Amino acid sequence: MELLSATLLGMPVWIWLAFFAAVLAVLAFDLGVMHRESHEIGVQESLKMSALYIGLGLAWAIAVYWIYLNYAGAGAVDPQIAGAATQHERAWTAVELYLTGYLVEKTLAMDNVFIISMIFAYFAVPRAYQHRVLFWGILGVIVLRALMIGLGAALVMEFAWVMYFFGVVLLVTGVKMLVMVDHKPDIANNPVLRFLRRHLRVTSDLHGHDFTVRQLDMASGKRLLYATPLLLCLVLVELADLVFAIDSVPAIFAITPDPFIVYTSNIFAILGLRALYFALAAVVHRFHYLKYALALVLIFIGTKIFLGDWLFDGKVPSSISLGVTGALLAGGILVSLWKTRRVGDTSSPAR
Repeated sequence: MELLSATLLGMPVWIWLAFFAAVLAVLAFDLGVMHRESHEIGVQESLKMSALYIGLGLAWAIAVYWIYLNYAGAGAVDPQIAGAATQHERAWTAVELYLTGYLVEKTLAMDNVFIISMIFAYFAVPRAYQHRVLFWGILGVIVLRALMIGLGAALVMEFAWVMYFFGVVLLVTGVKMLVMVDHKPDIANNPVLRFLRRHLRVTSDLHGHDFTVRQLDMASGKRLLYATPLLLCLVLVELADLVFAIDSVPAIFAITPDPFIVYTSNIFAILGLRALYFALAAVVHRFHYLKYALALVLIFIGTKIFLGDWLFDGKVPSSISLGVTGALLAGGILVSLWKTRRVGDTSSPAR
């Protein structure tokens, strides 16, 4: 019992375990019940799944309120939470920070859909097998984000200047995103893909939803283990998330240094990515201008690290962060839908 009540990164161990248990239960239900058999996921099913996951992400905000009302007092990692005048103010501040982080991570995840759709198209992966790749990709994300966020939290707690480094990273990323908004990655010449093809035995065709198969090697006469193109696809999807995390982890730490809010907002935003993918991939061109809004959000988050010290006695209030972030993203979505209202599925956005 003492171990469960011990504090880990500002939160009792039993709360961390409860969170992981909830996530594993959701994943088990998804794979074991909803998608036991590989099948093509249509837009209607994708929207229903997306609504479910978004509902879970928003419902977690209620859990955040209760947790910070009862289990995160003056020792809270985030100074805005620790400095709150009352328990209810502390809890509501935590909710605002969580929702801001969730919005940013969800939008970054939506931007990542474009890259994933290009990877699937390059490997000609049928829609029936795409969910399997995305599912195992999510498991990798859960582990990868835990490592990156744990390292980030340790650095932020130990070295105050790391936040300014994160701010510079976000400013550079935001400006780069504005300049390269129409850039398309060259998947065929990806160095990781070239390395894998040089060092692995890879089949020429897909073998159902299998990542590896055993085939007869003509040179040795033995049945050897081969990777399928689906495994290479999974590696590139994980690599895309790693690149995505380089932007998103500094972004969420710039919103709050609290590891619990950082990690839970990340995971709940990404959990619904594979559900949202099947609906969004078909209409991703309709959200072209959302990339501009996302770039401005990253620039705003990076800038507010410095503005907090100069104008707000340490940190921009969570209500301002949530309001500006929400307004920019909503504006990006509305402008996108308006500008592309007469654009066909295969056309470019209207300028």
